[in-house]
Amino acid sequence: MLKKLKSYRLRNYNFFLVLLIVSLTVLGIFVIDSAAVSDNFDKKQFIGMVLGICGMTVISLIDYKFLMKFYWLIYAFNLLLLTLVLVVGKEVKGARRWIPLTGNDSGLSIQPSEFCKIFLVVFFAKFLGTYYKKINNIKFLAVVLILMAVPLLLVVKEPDLSTTIILAMILVTLIYLSGLNYKIIGTVLLIAVPVIAAAVIYIAQPNQKLLEPYQKKRIMAFIDPKNYADDRYQQDNSVSAIGSGKLYGKGLKNDDPSSVKNAGFIPEPQTDFISAIIGEELGFVGCAIVLLLLFLIIIQCIIIGIKASDFTGRLMCFGMAAMLAYQTFINIGVATEILPNTGVTLPFVSYGLSSLLALYGGMGIVLNISLQRKSE
Repeated sequence: MLKKLKSYRLRNYNFFLVLLIVSLTVLGIFVIDSAAVSDNFDKKQFIGMVLGICGMTVISLIDYKFLMKFYWLIYAFNLLLLTLVLVVGKEVKGARRWIPLTGNDSGLSIQPSEFCKIFLVVFFAKFLGTYYKKINNIKFLAVVLILMAVPLLLVVKEPDLSTTIILAMILVTLIYLSGLNYKIIGTVLLIAVPVIAAAVIYIAQPNQKLLEPYQKKRIMAFIDPKNYADDRYQQDNSVSAIGSGKLYGKGLKNDDPSSVKNAGFIPEPQTDFISAIIGEELGFVGCAIVLLLLFLIIIQCIIIGIKASDFTGRLMCFGMAAMLAYQTFINIGVATEILPNTGVTLPFVSYGLSSLLALYGGMGIVLNISLQRKSE
């Protein structure tokens, strides 16, 4: 194993990407602390950052081509975790998404669906990178879709529809980047558009069985806000909070009586709606800084992918970039009411140890790919 800790030139290490990631995480810790739902959230997030930095550093020094030799084991391990969470996972608010690592309900636990994103990017980057010449073969595409469907079905069973959607978007992006023929893309769209339209019509029916009742209400509140106003109040309060922050915000941990957050009207302020806290307390400037940091991290992943020494490394970097981009868009889209309400964390900012550790692990692989980039 030590032989796989290759000798790299320090000057080739992408310290700029590390600085961006750590800066964004530190900013997130301050915002989590300001959300003040629990005094422990910011402390746990800080510990997660320290562990994440250590893990990212170690992973960044391990040859990713060596890790790719075990891509089938990674896929199998991912399925094992997703299966375990359905068998022994603890249920919170009707969802079974966490595997407890300690005996008590309030103890340490992991969320396999967060690591699933990284595992599937790694697996499909290697799988598609190896067999990309077959990407337009219908039988091969059928195999790819089956490999996609198994983990997606396990995640949606938790239920975790938002993560399922993000996973599907990431994997579809990887398939497209592998060289999928536009004729196939056009055919899929011709089939998908009417199917999606029919699904929306079916969901609107009172006795539909496709979605859980709370999932249906969230979608209908987006499609028909006048008749589902009570199910839209979370997002309405989020928009009010963001708008009230104006240019510079009301300040972190403020005692402003007009604060939407201080009145307790923002749900899950430390996770799903952390964008609302940023908007209210740091204003437009704070939102712009967070978006800029995320944008630069995504761009760095893309640049590293372009310079990767092989196609697998390129797909992996692009997959990580897609994951960050989609999560950012959905989190902010929900907070600003341009998307239906769904629980998605803002990368490196929202509270969540599983999410944070998974992201740092993924960035460790990206950093190693950067160390092995093509000579210029």
